[in-house]
Amino acid sequence: ETSLKVTGIDFLKSQNTQQHHTDGYNIKNLVVRRGQPFQVRVSLSRELRPADKLSLHFSIGENPMKNRGSLLSLKPEREDVNGWKISLVERNGKECLLSVTSSPNAPVGKYNLHVKTGTNIYKHENAVIYLLFNPWCEEDAVYMANEAEKEEYVLNDTGYIYVGSAYNIYNRPWNFGQFEESILDACMYLLDKSKLSLTDRRNPANVSRAMSALVNANDDNGVVLGNWSGNYISGTSPMDWIGSVTILQQYYKTKKPVRYGQCWVFAGVLNTVMRCLGVPSRCVSTFDAAHDTEENLRVDIYLNEKGEKLNSLSLDSVWNFHVWNDVWMKRTDIPNGFSGWQAIDSTPQEQSQGRFQCGPCPVKAVREGDVYLPYDSKFVYAEVNADRVYWVVKKVNGKDKFFKVSMDTQSIGKNISTKAVGQNRREDITREYKYPEGSREERMSMERAYSFIRPSGMVPRSGYASTVQALGGNIQPLVLKEPVTKTGLHLKITNTEPLHPGNPLEMAITVKISAPGNWTVDLIGSCQLQYYTGKVQANLGTIKETINIEGPSEMQIPLKIAPDAYMKTLSSVEDEVLILVTAIAEVKETNDKLTKETSMRFEYPPITVQMPETAKLYDDFNCAFIFKNKLNVTLENCKLLVEGLGIFKMTTFEQGDIMPGRIMKSEIICTPTRLGEKKIVAKLISNQIKGISTEKGIFIT
Repeated sequence: ETSLKVTGIDFLKSQNTQQHHTDGYNIKNLVVRRGQPFQVRVSLSRELRPADKLSLHFSIGENPMKNRGSLLSLKPEREDVNGWKISLVERNGKECLLSVTSSPNAPVGKYNLHVKTGTNIYKHENAVIYLLFNPWCEEDAVYMANEAEKEEYVLNDTGYIYVGSAYNIYNRPWNFGQFEESILDACMYLLDKSKLSLTDRRNPANVSRAMSALVNANDDNGVVLGNWSGNYISGTSPMDWIGSVTILQQYYKTKKPVRYGQCWVFAGVLNTVMRCLGVPSRCVSTFDAAHDTEENLRVDIYLNEKGEKLNSLSLDSVWNFHVWNDVWMKRTDIPNGFSGWQAIDSTPQEQSQGRFQCGPCPVKAVREGDVYLPYDSKFVYAEVNADRVYWVVKKVNGKDKFFKVSMDTQSIGKNISTKAVGQNRREDITREYKYPEGSREERMSMERAYSFIRPSGMVPRSGYASTVQALGGNIQPLVLKEPVTKTGLHLKITNTEPLHPGNPLEMAITVKISAPGNWTVDLIGSCQLQYYTGKVQANLGTIKETINIEGPSEMQIPLKIAPDAYMKTLSSVEDEVLILVTAIAEVKETNDKLTKETSMRFEYPPITVQMPETAKLYDDFNCAFIFKNKLNVTLENCKLLVEGLGIFKMTTFEQGDIMPGRIMKSEIICTPTRLGEKKIVAKLISNQIKGISTEKGIFIT
C-alpha cells in the first residue's frame, strides 16, 4: 500500500486574482479576499481513493493553535471550520482541484498553507497566502454595493488631495500606489506591528484605528514623522512628496520613520494602506478646520490694534485646510444607523486612549450631533463645527486687555472635498458631514452635540489670559446666524490682480452697508503670510482708514503690497505659504463691529506634459515636461519630481535656476509594464515656489 503524498500545488494565480480583483498586486504570492472562493490544484503521487485522508491547514501568526482559531484544518465536504469551507471540484487522474472559501469575517493577514495526507505534510515554497478585506462580498463588513465606487475607493491607485484655502481650492495629484512592489508587505508588517489580536483583525474598525496610529511615527515608530517647523534639512520636505510609494518602500526597508510629513502626507499614506488592505477609503479635505485644544467648540483668534493676527496667544488654531480619510464599513460595535463612511485621521494632533490615533468616527454621528459615539467623534465634530471668536488685544495702563470684536458661527468646516468617483474633479461632501447652515436640522444637531460637549463660558483662552478679566461675559453658545448688525455691515476681501510671486499683491476690502443714512466706518486691514496651519510667518502691511458711506451702498478700499515686502520671506521658507488678509470694521454711529479674514494662494505658471495618448505594453515612448517661467523673478534651485505608476519609478531632475522668460524642458523614456489607464505626475519645487504640480493620463494597450 503506497501512502498518498502531495507532489505539488498550483495556486492558479492568474484565475484567482482576476476573480478577487487582486491581479494588480506586484507580488509572487497569491492574494485573495475573504468570504469568496478561490481554487488550488493539488498534484498527488497516485489517484485519490475514498479511504484517503486529505486536509488543508491554514495557519496565521507566530504560534498557531486550533483552539485559538489561528490554525484551521479543512477537510473536503466536511462542515465548515470557523466559517471556512473547502470542497472537491474535480478529480482528474493524480490531480484534484479544490475550492476554498474563507470566512467573510476571517482575520486579515498572511496565512501559511500546508497540505496533509495521512501522516505526510507538504509545504510549497510560496505557501504564504495573503487574505484581505472584501468589498465585493455581501457578508463582509466592508461590503460596498456600487461597482464604480469600488473601482475608485479600492482599486484606483492615483488620485488628488485637495489643498489651498476655501477661497481657492486646488488639487494636488497623489500616487497612492497600493499595488506597487513591497507595499502589501509593508501593510502586513504594520498589521503585525499593531499587536492587534486575531479577533481584532477580523474587524475593519479596529484595523483602521490601529493604522491611523501606525502611519504617524508618534509612540510606535510608525511610518511618517510629522514636522511643521519649517526646517527639513535632515529629511525630505513635506512638499516634496508626490505619492506614498517611496515613503512606504523606504519604511519597509529601514523599519524607521520616514522624515517628514504634514497632514496631506499622512492622509495619502493612510489611504494607500487602507486601499491596499481592501477597505474602501478616500482622502477628505476640510477647509478652515478647527484644531481646538479644549473641545469647547470655540477657536479664539487674537488680533493686535492694527488688525494683525498674533501667534503667541493662540492655543487653538484654524488650519486653512486639513486632510483626513473616510473608510467605508458596517459598524457592529455601535447602535444601528451609523454604518457607511467613518473618519480616521493619522495626523498626530491629540492623543486618544493614550496614543496618537483618531477614529473611526461615523460621519453620520458628526452630522446628527451624536458625539458620544466611538471613536473621537467630539474631536471630529469640533474640527468642522467650531465657532470663531475674534479678540482685539489692547494695552490699558500697561496691561493687555481683551476686547471681543465679533463671533463667526459659519466659517469653520467649509467645502469638505474629495475626488469624485470615476472623474478627475472635486466632489463637495459637506452635506455628508453637516446639515445646511441655519436649517432646522442643523439647529437640532447642534443642540444634541452641545448636550454632550460642555462648552466653557466666553472667556479668552490663551496662555496667560486667565489673569485678565473676561469681557463680554457669558454668551449663549447657540448663535446660529451671522451676527446681525444694525446697519447690515458686510465685508468682502478679494484680489484685484492675479497673485503672481514677484508682482505687487493687489487686493481690496469691500465695505457694504445696507441701511439708509450717512455712516462713518473705521476700517483696519492687514496682510500677512501664513502657513496652512494658521501660523503667521510675516507681517506685510496694514491700512487704517475712516470712510464715509451713504447707505445703502458699498465702497472698495485697495490694499497693495510691494514685492520687496514679501519676496525675501517667500524664498526663505520651506513650506508653501498663503496670503492672509484680515479686516475689522466699526460703524462709529452704532458701534457695529465686524471681522473678516480670507486666505488666498499665489498663482503659478503651469507645467506642460507632452506624450502620446496611448502606448503599447513594453514599448518605449518619450515623455517631455516643459515649464516656462512667466514670473518676474528667477526661480532658484529648481527640482522636477516625476513618477508614473506602472511606467517609471520616481525620478528627480535638478534644474538649477530658471530666469524670467526661460523655458525648461526635461525628457524621460518610459516603458509601460501594466495595462489600462495610467497617470504621470510631475511637480516643480524651487526656493520661491513649492506647489506647481500637474498630471497627464495615458492608455496602455
